[in-house]
Amino acid sequence: MTANISRRGFLKTAAAAGAVLYVGATADGAAAAGSSDAMLNPFVKIDSDGNVIAIIKHFEKGQGPATGLSTLIAEELGVTMEQIGYEFAPSDPQVYNNLLFGPFQGTGGSTAMANSWMQYRTAGANAREMLIKAAAQAWGLDTADLDIQNGMITDGRKSAPLGDFVAAAAEIAPSETPRLRDQSEWKIIGKESTRRLDSAIKVNGQAQFGMDLHLPNQMVVMIKRTPQRGGVVAGFDDSAAKDVKGFIMAMPLPTKHGVAVYAENTWAAMQARAAVEVDWDTSAAETRSSQEIRDEIMAALDAAPVYNVNKADTNAVALAVDEAAQVLEKTFYFPLLAHAPMEPMNCTIEQTADGDIVLHDGAQMPTGPHMAYQQIFDLPAEKIRINTMLAGGSFGRRATPDADYQVEAGLAFVMTDRSRPVKLVWDREDDIRGGYYRPATGHKVRIGLDADGKITGWEHQVAGQSIMKGTAFEAMAVKDGIDHSTVEGLADNPYVIPNMAVGLTDTEKATSVLWWRSVGHTHTAYVMEVMMDMAAKAAGRDPVEFRVAYLEGGNKDAQRKAGVLKLAAEKGNWGNPAAGNVQGIAVHKSFGSFVAEVVEVSGTPDDGIQIEKVTAAVDCGIAVNPDVIRAQTEGAIGYGIGHAMRDQITLDGGEVEQYNFPDYEPLRISDIKAIETHIVASAEAPTGIGEPGTPPSAPALANAIAQLDVRVAELPMSENGVSFA
Repeated sequence: MTANISRRGFLKTAAAAGAVLYVGATADGAAAAGSSDAMLNPFVKIDSDGNVIAIIKHFEKGQGPATGLSTLIAEELGVTMEQIGYEFAPSDPQVYNNLLFGPFQGTGGSTAMANSWMQYRTAGANAREMLIKAAAQAWGLDTADLDIQNGMITDGRKSAPLGDFVAAAAEIAPSETPRLRDQSEWKIIGKESTRRLDSAIKVNGQAQFGMDLHLPNQMVVMIKRTPQRGGVVAGFDDSAAKDVKGFIMAMPLPTKHGVAVYAENTWAAMQARAAVEVDWDTSAAETRSSQEIRDEIMAALDAAPVYNVNKADTNAVALAVDEAAQVLEKTFYFPLLAHAPMEPMNCTIEQTADGDIVLHDGAQMPTGPHMAYQQIFDLPAEKIRINTMLAGGSFGRRATPDADYQVEAGLAFVMTDRSRPVKLVWDREDDIRGGYYRPATGHKVRIGLDADGKITGWEHQVAGQSIMKGTAFEAMAVKDGIDHSTVEGLADNPYVIPNMAVGLTDTEKATSVLWWRSVGHTHTAYVMEVMMDMAAKAAGRDPVEFRVAYLEGGNKDAQRKAGVLKLAAEKGNWGNPAAGNVQGIAVHKSFGSFVAEVVEVSGTPDDGIQIEKVTAAVDCGIAVNPDVIRAQTEGAIGYGIGHAMRDQITLDGGEVEQYNFPDYEPLRISDIKAIETHIVASAEAPTGIGEPGTPPSAPALANAIAQLDVRVAELPMSENGVSFA
């Protein structure tokens, strides 16, 4: 879904926030009198030298908004990608809110491009028209005779750089209806030659991530956390830590959820933390094992569901299945999964001479910590500042309903005299053992087929742990008791399936659960696409043809889904694998985008499966940056397949058993020999791409392996009958 904001609404919002026509944007955001620099609107800043800066409201964790949103401004303004830079927006939800999240500034749900498409184009077009009006006045020309091309204002005979007119442009009222460039005029949007703005700095080491930050005189703090989620500090002994060179002090957090260990550097903090002994009160902590959690979910699947998700006539559906010529049944289970980004959680906090609190962080949802810090430090919003930095991945982990690690840093800082900055550091073990996890979930499905192999009924029950219930997002995300994130991609699937009933039961949460790359689609796509494959086989039909039969004649979503399915089959040479190889296919809609994937494998489940190639077809509307789309699709495929192959988080008495990459293994470069992505040409408004490549990847692999007579219904595959080369 794309959010559209009217140009009038855009201007009113910006003006109300006091961010339009600031002349001379200084480091602290104030206006510099006499300067000829101008912030022409909240998203475009141009200095007197003509340097254009795009103000990016979505944080950059590798998914590409710094490039994508800059592309929109560059195109509309009339500059090249070499002539534009970017800065991350300050924390201000009144100006930089995610239009799909309401009055909340944040990145997630693959919404960066979807909610900013019109907003950033309008910003660039407004800046262009203001500069052109200034030049027209100076030159005595009609604005219709002028344009901006390659960073120069020109009428075809006479040209001048943007910087010559910045000050004058800042005095001109913006248009309520700036002209957006027609697609025929585009020189950057959709072009294969457009490359990422942040690649060079990430390659040459100039890019600064949160973990790289080192402020003068800073302390490092690490938290000794309870091994069982929910435990609290009953007492601690730091006498042994005092022997560690660089140790400063240790104190329990005000919440008692851990002991903060301060040191002069990270190594000293690690050593001192290991030396601190803590007595934990685990009376309210998680104590279940993974098997107990699984048993609870399976028991819920055996009972009647609590919620009728799609308001189906369940008796009629059950009868349609029971009376069918064939009945297919399958039960699935999906374990807890960690996010495991390459950069573990971290942030740095300091207090300025004016008493402002500054958080330096790869902030995925800055509104969360901003609000929390107002309470922690008893300060008004304007005294809290967030410096958003690059993040080394997230997959959802940096955005939690309770701003967990930022709150830890705030509490650790407020316990000091605030004379020294404090840098909070998580290590890999903290991240794996003390983080937030993709919920454990189970599915039970019964499908009826008639004598001709057509679906007569589909009973589908889901049981699992709600992400949204009990959080600040419950009011927004839960309706009639149903957490949509648990059943998304199932209840709203574009397949036209007769007599389908979807039921849901919530089970008790294990530790802390959180959205994980593609959220509920990670398991709903797997079940839907495996069951469609099973139904195709039972009907004696080709899996592609079988799926197309339940898409053609449907709505636009069904047609677009059929389109990527056919394209993936064509480009993946469906039905004609290399000698000795087998193929599987899957297709899914998520976050407004459509992705189909063909996975071709060699080997056997006993001797080892080798993934030879993944061919993907993507329809995400207008392809703003094809290079970014391909990169994100490749990453999403690897992320989905890698976790399905071998990863899970298990609990023993409430304690996480995995600790680092040796036993929570990321995808290896040798696991997938090749990935090929094909992008559908589209005139639809852009939709998400950071997550949609993940859902169909695992079921496409599972469907390939099923050709070798192993149907995997419980993940990870390596624990359920499949070995990998």
